[in-house]
Amino acid sequence: MAQVFTELDKRLIEFMARQPMFFVATAPCLDASGAGGHVNVSPKGYRDTFAVLDSLTVAYLDLTGSGAETIAHLRQNGRITIMFCSFDREPKILRIQGTGRVVVPEDATWEEFAAHFPKAGLGTGMNPASHRAVIVVSIDRVADSCGYAVPRMDLVEERDLLTQWAERKSPEDLAAYRVKHNSLSIDGLPAIE
Repeated sequence: MAQVFTELDKRLIEFMARQPMFFVATAPCLDASGAGGHVNVSPKGYRDTFAVLDSLTVAYLDLTGSGAETIAHLRQNGRITIMFCSFDREPKILRIQGTGRVVVPEDATWEEFAAHFPKAGLGTGMNPASHRAVIVVSIDRVADSCGYAVPRMDLVEERDLLTQWAERKSPEDLAAYRVKHNSLSIDGLPAIE
């Protein structure tokens, strides 16, 4: 049976830490009624890129990628859902709903938030220049559900293709890539500036 929680507790935090990936969902509001535009769902991987800041605040490290829908949607309306789904023995889905904000390296608070991801920095093989933002989420609602229909799967390994791609780029190359591919959402909303 599904439960709604007032905040993240130790048990939920430990559940999230065991998951090798999570999903992020956002949607734009393109008219006065709040409708329109493309809903976006993005899988996020790499351990050590998600952090619980306190019982009502989480954050994740946003890496340079093929699009910037989440960033564009958050800048427009802030709505976000993060879903953790267990693929192991425990059938469980956890959804965190709230309001997100984008912290980019040029922001005064960048170092404060980037410090929550020490294993994703120098010396790990991950190019710090590929860290395009930290997404900080103020939680409005936490709910779980059974996940009975979710298949059991074994994790073979994390893919390091994004890391390898970013390692071959200079900070200038990554900045140019973001200008070309991450400036606008598919609905034309501003994303990476």
